[in-house]
Amino acid sequence: MAVTGIGGFFFRANDPDALGAWYAHHLGVGGPPYGQWETQAGTSVFSPFKADTDYFAVDRPWMLNFRVDDLDRLCDNLTAAGIDVIRDPAWDVPGVGRFVRIHDPEGNPLELWEPSVAG
Repeated sequence: MAVTGIGGFFFRANDPDALGAWYAHHLGVGGPPYGQWETQAGTSVFSPFKADTDYFAVDRPWMLNFRVDDLDRLCDNLTAAGIDVIRDPAWDVPGVGRFVRIHDPEGNPLELWEPSVAG
């Protein structure tokens, strides 16, 4: 039920393609097609977004994504603790997983991701 790793780090960039290519080339982070690379904890996504993206709050330059192993139970615990859990079934992606959003005490957006089980 706890966070098991970083599922992705999303941030705005003036030229997402060029910045993503720089990180891939110089640091080995990310790469085509979606900025994914393998880590010991599992797949993570490194993906610059366009500066005017509406995928997360306009007033925030980033959104941290945490990979979790039991999204429903974690959401229940967060709700019980008074944390607003935002769930939109449109965010769920077959074969990728389910997603919810929360915010930390300073208003920073956090995405919780339960990856689909390969089967």
